[in-house]
Amino acid sequence: MASKQLFTDSDIADEAVRATCDDASICKRFATSKGYWTDLYVQYFVRQVGERKAPEINRGYYGRVKGMNLLIDAFLKKTQCDCQVVNLGAGLDTTFWRLKTVIVIILPPLSKPLIETHSTDSLLLDCHSLDSDRYCIIGADLRDFPTLEEKLKKFQINPELPTLFLSECVLVYMTTEQSSKLVHWVADTFPTAMFINYEQVNMNDRFGEIMIENLQRRQCNLAGVDLCQSLDSQERFLSAGWKSVNALDMMTVYSMLPQEDVARIERLEFLDEKELLQQLLQHYCICWAVKDKLNLGLSQIGF
Repeated sequence: MASKQLFTDSDIADEAVRATCDDASICKRFATSKGYWTDLYVQYFVRQVGERKAPEINRGYYGRVKGMNLLIDAFLKKTQCDCQVVNLGAGLDTTFWRLKTVIVIILPPLSKPLIETHSTDSLLLDCHSLDSDRYCIIGADLRDFPTLEEKLKKFQINPELPTLFLSECVLVYMTTEQSSKLVHWVADTFPTAMFINYEQVNMNDRFGEIMIENLQRRQCNLAGVDLCQSLDSQERFLSAGWKSVNALDMMTVYSMLPQEDVARIERLEFLDEKELLQQLLQHYCICWAVKDKLNLGLSQIGF
């Protein structure tokens, strides 16, 4: 008698993608322990500092966190915090504790550390969602678009309010059709919005091929890697209805961060192979797209 298959290949692949969240959180925990930036909350998601990470990895995460935060803070300033933030594929991200109102979308099941460390707000909790006055976690599959849209409406997201969408290494795990549908829906639904997307870029060279091979060995398929061939690929936001889009590789972003702080973190650890850091940063990018019906000046946001 044949045994019943408990997990499909798709289930295994999804779990492998979720595991990348743990990897990122562990790296952030180590980098903050070395003083690259301050995050008072990551310790509650990753209890132990863990093994040492290479200096180029720490600097890469520093650039990622600082770059994202600069754009987020600029959006909050333009909207005077009268806004909402949707963090797609949030995982164990700690951004909420810096912000005012967040709706967070993650793949189910809910993250236990997120539930344990939530504030004293009154909560509504079931196996796929958590809701409070300021913070909402929705367990959803971003590829199942009808269900995602239904859940967002259930939790009373306001399309007329300026809305910031965050996505860090999320769209690349969706097919081109799936991510395009999501990006298009956001543009159609939210007349005043900004979408910040951090993901891989320049993936058609040997360094990019090695990145893809390493992830495939972990059963992580970059289904949307065709849209990560160059910075020009991010013009997909324009064809999806966004009014303007900008994209910079992380080497450029790193050079545009406050240089006094960059000099500080570069003194934390000796970096022997600067070429490796350069290669790493040239294969990630930050893209931000804007629609601004309320004329808040969102198109002026940048580095």
